[in-house]
Amino acid sequence: MKLPHSSAEIPPAQPQVRISKYVSRGLRILAAVVFLAAGAAKLAGVPAMVQPFDQLGIGQWFRILTGIVEVIGGVAVLIPATAFLGGLLLSATMIGALLAHSFVIEGSPVPALVLLLITAAITWQHRPNGLAAAARAARA
Repeated sequence: MKLPHSSAEIPPAQPQVRISKYVSRGLRILAAVVFLAAGAAKLAGVPAMVQPFDQLGIGQWFRILTGIVEVIGGVAVLIPATAFLGGLLLSATMIGALLAHSFVIEGSPVPALVLLLITAAITWQHRPNGLAAAARAARA
């Protein structure tokens, strides 16, 4: 016989849910601003964005592609229904940036690492319900 009010059935406290929503919204807005600005700068050919891609040696087409990915990801994280995919896309982009800054491009990898942590948090917060259920089951 199952008790109607077992601890597993009690929903989280309302203030925690509210705080989580605000944190999620804040991270998504921050990521959107950063990636929309960075993507626009790459697409506009700002010299500070052109030079690192010259160092990579792949070609400027990769700067354009990265700019497009950052703009798409920046918009996607703003929309709750697409925040998971946007966060995933931007996290993958930041892994590439972290590797590029660590091994090829002169400059600190710290900004890429911070943005990776932010986008990974967005991805985790907006993971599909199936993943959330699996995570809850693993904790139980």
